[in-house]
This record gives sequence, structure tokens and C-alpha cells, in this order.
Amino acid sequence: MTSTLGTATSEFEKKDRVGDLGHRPRVLLGKMGLDGHDRGVKVIARALRDSGAHVIYSGLWQTPKSLAISARDEDVDVVAASMMSNSHLTLGARLIESLAKVGRGDITVHMGGILPQEDIPKLLGLGIARCFTTGTGLLDIVGAVREATRGRTPSVDGGHATAQLARDISLVHEGGGVRSDAVRRRPARVIGVTGSPGAGKSTLVAQLVGEYTRRSEADPGGGLGRCAVVAFDPMSPITSGALLGDRLRVDFNNLGERVFYRSLAISGEDYRSLEAIIGLIGGAGEKTGGTPVPPGDAYQTVFVETVGAGQNETKIREHVDTTAVVLTPGMGDAVQMDKAGILEIADLFVCNKADHPGENELVRDLKDVAGRRPVLETVATRAQGVPELLDALLA
Repeated sequence: MTSTLGTATSEFEKKDRVGDLGHRPRVLLGKMGLDGHDRGVKVIARALRDSGAHVIYSGLWQTPKSLAISARDEDVDVVAASMMSNSHLTLGARLIESLAKVGRGDITVHMGGILPQEDIPKLLGLGIARCFTTGTGLLDIVGAVREATRGRTPSVDGGHATAQLARDISLVHEGGGVRSDAVRRRPARVIGVTGSPGAGKSTLVAQLVGEYTRRSEADPGGGLGRCAVVAFDPMSPITSGALLGDRLRVDFNNLGERVFYRSLAISGEDYRSLEAIIGLIGGAGEKTGGTPVPPGDAYQTVFVETVGAGQNETKIREHVDTTAVVLTPGMGDAVQMDKAGILEIADLFVCNKADHPGENELVRDLKDVAGRRPVLETVATRAQGVPELLDALLA
């Protein structure tokens, strides 16, 4: 989807344009096919966020299937697919089919970009709800999202277990109760990953879930089961909008449905819904009074990625079994290490970006305060040190 408004030369007013709706719209932005240009979609993401919507950005090179899985797991109101590669008819049809296959054929799909006028009736015939061509105004896009946002029902049509889990999480996080027949069971492991903004938490979590999944599939009887991620990002104090971009680090084109990933927006450290969400993930797919989900299919481990934390942000420790604090070279000197706060809650320390200057000094300073707590070094972008980190987290 592209627009002529909201560029560097024209400021888009930050204003809550959706606060009167029953819930804040959740919009999934993604680019399918060979489209490697992300500037336009980022402009739209910011405009929607600055209008009060919660925007999940799934990144470039998405397949129809990966976009559909993301839409279902994130329980979005709208999928906004951007196209520039002249494959809109083929990929649009596949996206509609994929949404139906993953249990959410009811999700509204908008498509934008370089779309020939003669193809728009064909796209609408495929099931695309709205088409936006080059030059569409940002306010028009926000208005279309408003129109597509409908009230949520407690149950999703079709009874798909993962789609129902996603809906249950939405309702709980927005202050509703848990369905009477929803099973809540705490998973075997709940691991918190916290640290300062820019420390590489999202990339590290993406590498951890990839390694976890490979191990689980290599040894189906080993007890690892499946894993899930709950990733928190900050909510705007001005519009209550949010840009949720953590899942773009995960390679869902390869992982598919083997990892459940959910992005949520919060203010500060408001983790009041987290206990219920963790329980819903652990009990996913199980019916009240029924046979438990086989261990190999159950979510045995949940990774919780926090908002980029400051020194005094420590509440995640109350909700997880193990807390990993991620740091990077250049974060401060030894005096900073001695300050009370986030370093105190760590069960283990992760020195990420270990290929950057200053890593030796960081490790030295950490070992001075760590005591018996492990200090591990990683380069998340290359998966270096990730197997050793997972070993430590699962120990």
C-alpha cells in the first residue's frame, strides 16, 4: 500500500481516530512476493499507529501462507497487503485461500500498491475487500480500517484451536474474562527475555525459537513439545496506538505454524493480563473435562519478550520462571552495573552483539556482579552462542 501523504515533507497529525470503537483495530501489514521496498508501508504503519491503531509489521518477502498465519495468531481485524511485483492476482487469491485454511477466512483483506485499474474488479471478485492505488491518502486508509473493525465475538467461527487461542488472548488482554470452557494450564517453562532497547532481544528470541523447534522435531519424545512467544511493545501515551514489529525477526516462511507468536501493546509494565495469557497458551487445544493435548503437541515453553526496559523495570520477574537480561557493549561502566534494578532480577546474563568493540569489558564487569549466575555471549544475527544459551535456559 502506498500513499502520497505523510512523507518527510508533510507531517501527519498524531490524533486518536479510533478510540470510539469497541477495541483498537489490529492491522497486519506485509509485503508478499518479490517486493523488497518497505518505505511506503512504513509510512502507512506510522500513520495507523499515530491514529491509535495497533499495527503488526510482518516485513518483506512474505508468502500468502506466512501472512495468513500471522493474521490468525495476531487476531487482526485487517490484513493490509502491499504489492509492487505484478503478481497481485495470483498472490491475492492465495492469501484468501490461506486465510480460510488456517481458520480465519473471515478476516478482511485490503490490498494496495501498483494495481492496474483493470485488475481491481478481479481482485474484488477474489474476496479482497478494498483496493488502494498509488496516491491514496493516509486518512482514507485509516477510514477503511475503521470501517473494517467490528465487534469481537467470544468464539471464532469454525472452531480452529489456534484461532480460538488468539481470540481468547485478545479478549483477556483487553480486560475481558476467560471463556468458561477455556482450559488454563501453566506450561512447563516460562522464560522472560528483557533488556534495554536495541539490545537485540527480538532477534535473539527469533533464533531461540528456531533452535528450540529444531531440537523438538529432532527428538519428538524428548519432552520439549512446542514453544510460543508473547512479545510486548509500548503503547503511545498520546494516541494509545502501537507499532508491533518484533515478529518480523522470525522466519515464519520456514517455521510455519510450529511456533505460536503473539504481539501485544502495553503501557509501562502493565503485565496484568500475562498470567491468564500464559495459562491459555498452556491449555490451548484442550477441552474442559477432555483428554489433555499430547505432550509433543502442547506448548511446553513460552518466551516472554518485554518492552525495552530501563534500570527500574523489573516486574516481569513476577510472571516468569527464568529471567534472561540482554545487554550489549557500550551500555555503561562498572558504576552502572552496581546500580539496583534490572540487573538484580537476572537469572542469567546475555552479552549480545559480542562481535562489537567493548564486549570483553562488558563481560568482565558483569562477572563482577553476577556471582554464580551464568554470563553468556551471543551474536544473534549469526545465531552464534544461541545453542549454548538455550541449553542454559532449559537447564
